[in-house]
Amino acid sequence: MTDYTKNFPDFYVTGVNPCPYLPDREERKLFTHLTTDKPATFVDHLLRNGFRRSQNIAYLPYCEGCTACTSIRIPAHKFHMSKSMKRVWNKNKDLVAIRVPAVTNKEQYRLFSRYITHRHLDGGMADMTMLDYAMMVEDSVADTAMTEYRATCDSEGVESGQLLGVTLTDHLQDGISLVYSFYDPDMPKRSLGSYMVMDHVRTVLRETLDYVYLGYWIDGCQKMSYKTKFSPLEALTTEGWKLFSPHEPA
Repeated sequence: MTDYTKNFPDFYVTGVNPCPYLPDREERKLFTHLTTDKPATFVDHLLRNGFRRSQNIAYLPYCEGCTACTSIRIPAHKFHMSKSMKRVWNKNKDLVAIRVPAVTNKEQYRLFSRYITHRHLDGGMADMTMLDYAMMVEDSVADTAMTEYRATCDSEGVESGQLLGVTLTDHLQDGISLVYSFYDPDMPKRSLGSYMVMDHVRTVLRETLDYVYLGYWIDGCQKMSYKTKFSPLEALTTEGWKLFSPHEPA
């Protein structure tokens, strides 16, 4: 047995389940386990080519007769900040981004729970305990980190040092993959979700990398429509990564 064969991951297909994003649809996933005996280059290759990571599982949609999910990324060097995005950026000038190890704490979990309760109460994460949250964050063989967004001054009822947002990210050879983000749901005017994506574009540029991987844009899913605000986007197609417009086939 060659080293290549020994280290190549085994892939599996899940059973059919209701689609969590589109009504009256079903989903299946192709997945593999990410283990410490697999070379880091395998993990990196999967995450740069359409797979998403949940703990130590890498997966992608494998749904019969449906192509609604499209893997997208922002080419950081081509990113254009619109007027509305500049306003969002300016509204959050009082925040500081602090990169920390992927280790959880009660402060993060309290914010996470509030976010889920306000935004995704009907989803599969609604009943996550502190232990579940810790596993989501810490169970990773990838180069994983977190970024905390904290206020630097007292304003609009926000205390200095208050935690307003968190991102969980994987560091790849050519960019950063956003695994999960959550933020204070009581501050909609800040558009914290968009701000944190833009901040990671800035981080990618600062680290002389190329891309921010946003996961999947899902045609027909309103919850994923915010991703189209970022321009330009690239989509993974059968011919590789290409410029993408959500109004055209990827």
